[in-house]
Amino acid sequence: MKSDSVYYADPQLAVARRLQRAGHWEAALRLTPQSEDGAVLRAEILVDRHTWCLDSTDEARGAIAEITASAPATAAFLISVLEYWRQLTKSDHPFIGPDPVAEFERLDGQIAPGWANFWLGVALENLRLDRDGAQAAYRRALATALEAGDLLLESYVVRHQGFYLLEQDRAAGLALLRRSLHLRAACGARPHVAAAQAALAEALGVGPESVLLRRLVARSAEELNLAWLKEDARSLVSDER
Repeated sequence: MKSDSVYYADPQLAVARRLQRAGHWEAALRLTPQSEDGAVLRAEILVDRHTWCLDSTDEARGAIAEITASAPATAAFLISVLEYWRQLTKSDHPFIGPDPVAEFERLDGQIAPGWANFWLGVALENLRLDRDGAQAAYRRALATALEAGDLLLESYVVRHQGFYLLEQDRAAGLALLRRSLHLRAACGARPHVAAAQAALAEALGVGPESVLLRRLVARSAEELNLAWLKEDARSLVSDER
């Protein structure tokens, strides 16, 4: 995975990246140039699309195979992300890659700063149920995000930290969930915004703000085909009735 600065230095790559962030993956793919950086971005876009739409991994794996020689660390990272989702969703897709926890540990420092630590955190949290290990990884990822000014990475970390904090300090936990939502909006990352809205709605419980958030989630999930958020949105909206 490369940092946004690499892509934003090239106008065509920058537009494709912006479209990816907005959840317009097909348009982003059409604009991705035939270049080494373009091939890496194409692989990232296809993996990103899978994490939201839960479509077949065939196209993503093919794109990753094409960058294995030129960008081995990014290729290893993207395969590990696919494998994380396969295990998380208990998909019947065949085995894709090595143990995500071990790979994210190994890749720290080899891809865009902070992202390997974040993914190590979610893998420890959701696949190993290692809460303490996950929190340590999140702290490292947050320090890197703040130093690098990576708003999207920061939004991911504080969203997970906010859920933990709800148990000890509800107001502080909600503040972090709101910060996550605001940061994602600032990045123009619409699928990510929808996920943050769903998380905040769940934490708020019954009330007018959560009703509005749930309706916004349902709309984004339907328009962008956000597979796992579609299910959440249906249940959230049905709870209003």
